[in-house]
Amino acid sequence: MLRQNLAVSLLAAGTAAACATTPISNVSSEPPRVGEEHRFEKPRYAGVGTPHPKLAASPVTDREFAELKASLLFSEEDEKWLRHSHDILEPQVEEILDVWYGFVGSQPHLLRYFSNEAGEPQSEYLAAVRRRFGAWILDTAEARFDRDWLDYQHEVGRRHHRTGKNQTDAADAAAHIHFRHLVGLTFPIVHTLKPFLSHQDASPEQVERMHEAWRKAVLMQVVLWSHPYVKEGDF
Repeated sequence: MLRQNLAVSLLAAGTAAACATTPISNVSSEPPRVGEEHRFEKPRYAGVGTPHPKLAASPVTDREFAELKASLLFSEEDEKWLRHSHDILEPQVEEILDVWYGFVGSQPHLLRYFSNEAGEPQSEYLAAVRRRFGAWILDTAEARFDRDWLDYQHEVGRRHHRTGKNQTDAADAAAHIHFRHLVGLTFPIVHTLKPFLSHQDASPEQVERMHEAWRKAVLMQVVLWSHPYVKEGDF
């Protein structure tokens, strides 16, 4: 219970700022813009949201990435619906994080990945990851799937794997996140996002299109994050 209470106490982290997007064509009802005071402050550190010279290049080639998108049936139309979701989700980022962090905090087997050997959750580490998690929501919704983005996905995979876990934040936490949870968390992340997509008078059809695009995008990223876990030559 103490661990859960500590995790929940971190849920209010974050402030608000602006992050503009480009309107999408071929969308029947553009969601209204939200006030600047409600926008999530997207952190610009440790490779989030901006090119970072210290990041290693992703070993995934352009051809392999194109093939992965083809396997997922991920199209330019999906990119449009991801971008359409941006302005709907941006003013709700903190609430989304509350749901996701509340889930992690309620599951001792997940919270241990943010805890030290004594089982004590690391508050600064949890807060830093929360800020990056919020930025990840907006990065995904911006749908800029270029080489800089690919490089950062490889870095995200490293930060879950023993080859890079804890290094970014100098954290004293579990040294490795097991692969089964990397894949298993795909469902709760995508499933709990749908109610947030229903805001701002989005039609049921629009919600379904956005949710489908998010399902594909999250699975695509989990595949990319899996690279450090896979034997060389098997990815």
